Amino acid sequence: MTASLWEEVAEGARRESPLWAAALRLEADRELEPVFSPLGDERRALGVETIYEGYLLHYGRPRLFEPPEPEDALLLGDYLYAHGLVRVAELHDVGAVADLAALISVCAQLRAEEASDGDGAAWAATAALAGTNGLEAARDALRLRGDQAPLLSLALEEAGQDAVEQALAAHRRRVG
Repeated sequence: MTASLWEEVAEGARRESPLWAAALRLEADRELEPVFSPLGDERRALGVETIYEGYLLHYGRPRLFEPPEPEDALLLGDYLYAHGLVRVAELHDVGAVADLAALISVCAQLRAEEASDGDGAAWAATAALAGTNGLEAARDALRLRGDQAPLLSLALEEAGQDAVEQALAAHRRRVG
């Protein structure tokens, strides 16, 4: 993901609200590390990383933002979820939008149940296969039984072991 794409996320938030503008980290403090977008379609990179930044505002250490209050982080995270979905929708990729919305839902469920072990596999598989109509059964295995193996297997098959391991390691650094 190029620096201009990171700036696009920041600029969009800056235009949307002075509150989001104030929450931006100084440029020197930003950690511009793409995590899951390298696993999938490059056209969706901006949307995926926007949604992931929203996830990090809810559950981890964000890369671009540092809101002063927890309530601000939740609201900004929700804004970024929605804005990332809009970015993918602009590509006319309804299946990818549905998969990314399902990802947000599954991860929220895992966090609510304090069972976040499978969130990385869910992110990896969704980033790699969004819009291919091949995630539902594997997502259900995680959602219903806590079994992340089918999602992880799909991600590894599609994106390769090195890329998936790199993404999961970066994810662990961000969410612990």
